[in-house]
Amino acid sequence: MSDHQRAARMAKRIQTIVATAIERQIKDPRLELVTITDTKVTGDLHDATVYYTVRGRTLAEEPDFDAAAEVFTKVRGQLRKIVGNELNVRFTPTLSFEVDTVPETSARMEELLARAKARDAELAKLKETAVPAGDANPYRDSEQEED
Repeated sequence: MSDHQRAARMAKRIQTIVATAIERQIKDPRLELVTITDTKVTGDLHDATVYYTVRGRTLAEEPDFDAAAEVFTKVRGQLRKIVGNELNVRFTPTLSFEVDTVPETSARMEELLARAKARDAELAKLKETAVPAGDANPYRDSEQEED
């Protein structure tokens, strides 16, 4: 159990170190709009996956995920050295970088929920003026059965 706790602590520390290094030590303009969102470390503490998102410079501009991935590939060794110096552990975990798709997924879910809510409101309006297709009481009465 303590290995999972140690992995979680190490992941949080790696996230902080990598974010700080990108901000202060790695001088590449393509990383200006990158945000480190999460880090996962394997149970054996040998591999760390760093998740990131990229913003566009303006709302209309699309983020450049390819440029960010290229920079992370280029500076992976430098970041690993910085992480190793800061962590002071026997084995520095290897770093891999992946785009975090949670923001896009949550935006899509919000859009779907808004559409469902609008459709529910439409159905509620239609229900107010709805009338039954047949009789008001579609079930047989005991008087009708006797005839």
